[in-house]
Amino acid sequence: MKVEQIYTGCLAQGAYYIESDGEAAIIDPLREIKPYLEKAQQDGAQIKYVLETHFHADFVSGHVDLAKASGAKIVFGAAAQPTFEAYLAQDGEELHVGKVTIKVLHTPGHTMESVTYLLKDEQGQDYALFTGDTLFIGDVGRPDLAAKSDLTQEQLAGYLFDSLRTKIMPLADDVLVYPAHGAGSACGKNMSKETYDTLGHQKQTNYALRANMTKEEFIKEVTDGLLPPPGYFPLNVQLNKQGYSSIDQVLNQGLRALSPNAFETLVNETGALVLDTRKAADFSKGHVPNAINIGIDGSFAPWVGELIPDIQQPIVFISDAGREEEVVTRLARVGYDNTLGYLEGGLAAWQQAGKETETLPSISAHEFAQRLKEEPQPVVVDVRKPSEFTAEHVEGALNFPLSSLNQHLAQIPKEQPVYVHCAGGYRSMVAASILKARGFDNLIDVAGGFKAISETDTPRTAFVCPSTLK
Repeated sequence: MKVEQIYTGCLAQGAYYIESDGEAAIIDPLREIKPYLEKAQQDGAQIKYVLETHFHADFVSGHVDLAKASGAKIVFGAAAQPTFEAYLAQDGEELHVGKVTIKVLHTPGHTMESVTYLLKDEQGQDYALFTGDTLFIGDVGRPDLAAKSDLTQEQLAGYLFDSLRTKIMPLADDVLVYPAHGAGSACGKNMSKETYDTLGHQKQTNYALRANMTKEEFIKEVTDGLLPPPGYFPLNVQLNKQGYSSIDQVLNQGLRALSPNAFETLVNETGALVLDTRKAADFSKGHVPNAINIGIDGSFAPWVGELIPDIQQPIVFISDAGREEEVVTRLARVGYDNTLGYLEGGLAAWQQAGKETETLPSISAHEFAQRLKEEPQPVVVDVRKPSEFTAEHVEGALNFPLSSLNQHLAQIPKEQPVYVHCAGGYRSMVAASILKARGFDNLIDVAGGFKAISETDTPRTAFVCPSTLK
């Protein structure tokens, strides 16, 4: 028996490959299916099942393409209602993969169709739980993402409490827990950086699995402090439920090399968003006018989903040479399939063609500290999350989180310098590029963010441990 976790850090997502005696099962695969096909081929195995724990909201699963390419059967829990051909397994039903058994446990709560897969080894002993978004390491799935549900988040949390207590917690402590996500995912509130654990350790350390916890306490704690889910979540659920274009078609369209003239014409004719995926420092030195900077070396896909509300939005992009396919693939992971091409030769080709470029000033934290001393009423915009801001921030700073930046445009002055920072520099350049595209030309990015600022003598509020904030 082989069990392999395939973890994708930029999405904080775990897919799983299980192989036994020439047969394989894939759990919650990503959109690009080639790695799974290659693993099975290397093992001389036939992919028998593509197992889905639920209709994912934060990414587009590869279940449809993988089933077509391998001949595998797509499996959901009995409460799912996909519009494509799939096998709906009953609660307690057992599926066989080679010499191992996978038992389907209906665990509603995160969503009503959610299931957990219990893997039994060749001897029939419980070995591992693939919990999807029902149980995370250090947390549980948020109960407010069920698409078109008539249930409140409190009612869903009640279902989740029962699922954990009746289906998962009675299992042996040495059973391994393999969740669909880790720290950084918006599908939970406070997940651990660890990507797996034993169930016994989770019973000891996970707040939601306290043995003496009442259902009322559980509901209150699980629903407390939930931030609004990203706008693209229900759109991804729809794609996962109804199917989507082949990833090959998306790549063929998105990997069109466009000359500077063709790039400019396409933007003008289609209203395509210009997405610059280079590093913040490179974007600062020069970029195509009205481009938005969301760097590929970061939480690229989740921020695209958070900030671009329409997954059908036409997109053209600029990237470092050799990373074009990576950009299109990572956009497709979250349902942005309408990529129309990229700027061949990058910004250098654009400049050589005599096209206009713009810059966005970026200064060091030390220069920022000096300017604050010299300017009477400096405007500092902190685009971190409210919890980060509350823990510690520059005195007098305004907190306009990146995810809701558009709601605060009227509160940002245009007639004086505005210093923008985040924690490390990634989000601040994203924010500054969005503001610049909306007509702000007085922006100054603080490179290195609050981490660098905290190493200077810039006046800051007293630190408050985030764990004490409720």
